[in-house]
Amino acid sequence: MRRVGFAAAAGVALLVAAGCGSSGGSSPAAPTGAAPSATGSDATIALFLPESKTTRYEAFDRPIFEAQVKKSCPGCTVLYFNADQDAAKQQGQVESALTQGADVLVLDAVDASAVAPLVNQAKQKKVPVVAYDRLISGIAYEYYVSFNNVKVGEVQGQALLDELTKRGTIGSGQVVMINGAPTDPSAGDYKKGAHNALDGKVTIGREFDTPDWSPDKAQQQMEQAITALGKDSIVGIYSANDGMATGAIAALKRAGYTTLPPVTGQDAELAGVQRIVTGEQTMTIYLNIRSQAEKAAELAVALGKGEKPAAPTTYKNDVADIPAFLLDPIAVSKSNIKDTIVKDGFYTVDQICTPEVAAACAEAGLK
Repeated sequence: MRRVGFAAAAGVALLVAAGCGSSGGSSPAAPTGAAPSATGSDATIALFLPESKTTRYEAFDRPIFEAQVKKSCPGCTVLYFNADQDAAKQQGQVESALTQGADVLVLDAVDASAVAPLVNQAKQKKVPVVAYDRLISGIAYEYYVSFNNVKVGEVQGQALLDELTKRGTIGSGQVVMINGAPTDPSAGDYKKGAHNALDGKVTIGREFDTPDWSPDKAQQQMEQAITALGKDSIVGIYSANDGMATGAIAALKRAGYTTLPPVTGQDAELAGVQRIVTGEQTMTIYLNIRSQAEKAAELAVALGKGEKPAAPTTYKNDVADIPAFLLDPIAVSKSNIKDTIVKDGFYTVDQICTPEVAAACAEAGLK
């Protein structure tokens, strides 16, 4: 697959946004019950993302998706919506897109257990749906495009075990688990995978599910854990993503830790990668968001043409086996930043190695 740097992708995305619609864009409404355009050359594709606190959505998912739609279908329009972690707002956005004549919905749900009625509205209009990143439950639909989320948790948990073993602290204290939002089924999968790796090998002193994946709430949870368990008893932190790792690390520093225990993450956020370089964070999960967003865009264009490409596997929600494209996660530590996220053009060395972390970058072999 051809990869380009983020700066180039963002530039393309600005052109796409200017020429192919936005959250306020519109197209002639399709008649109720109409099938997608026979040619797909003028299909309207609606993309719904759940929030913006996690930087990947606006920085990567959206521009890459829009650029791939433009590449695959120059005449197609993209309607874009971000729900700001508000399920009611997302409901209104989906209904608006259907009213505007969207031919395909690509939906990353705020509350994936509560959007079946929205998918049903689309079905009634013969509008196909792609569940993006988060599995939608309660109804069947065309595709699910995501990562192997249980494996994500297993890789995170194993990385934490490996670091505890390396430091010789695996049996000398307790681990705090900071999981993702309870409304996100992916968070449940990450947690399941992490427990697969950790259970029976470490003592889990405190465990939290974090509303909205909020870094601020993660910081509060970590402060509670430090108070309850005692500063000296915590040897590791499982954080399901980089944003919450930010909060957990802030709490550790506030509590006076001079040497931080190992902390996991996910999403390869720039700040998380820089913390890995400086040693404040142990690892992150690099999800090839480019592959995910491009695949979802390709499927949306195909559905807009009335096609339905074969999927390599299925993933069972509570009512159906959903045709699925599931990508593998990659663990990133200080030793392989250059061979993963830099090599793929996710970030450049210059983006990572700002003056504040330049010395650590040189020591890590990035400069």
